Amino acid sequence: QVHLVESGGGLVQDGGSLRLSCAASGNIFSINVMSWYRQAPGKQRELVAAINTAGTTNYADSVKGRFTISNISRDNAKIMVYLQMNSLKPEDTAVYYCKGLAEATMPPATYWGQGTQVTVSS
Repeated sequence: QVHLVESGGGLVQDGGSLRLSCAASGNIFSINVMSWYRQAPGKQRELVAAINTAGTTNYADSVKGRFTISNISRDNAKIMVYLQMNSLKPEDTAVYYCKGLAEATMPPATYWGQGTQVTVSS
């Protein structure tokens, strides 16, 4: 069992910054990809940023140059990953979710946090 907890969301003005944190604990050994997704009201959940243990990153076009996902920080008990969000826009308003993926397990295992709300006011 893996438990993911997001934190750092809140209300910020247009152009502001926030830093989201994700802590994964439990059976984390096989997790090799950490991602941030977001879901705005009435819209599908979408990938924001992802990073694997090799440091390879992937960003949604809408956040490139503004958001940065940290390297995966790991010890025996916990994984930490962060999402630095700069130059925030009202359209970034959404619930942001952290996802952990263990690609090598059979079948691959996916774990989700409960989300943290980010609201950007204009």
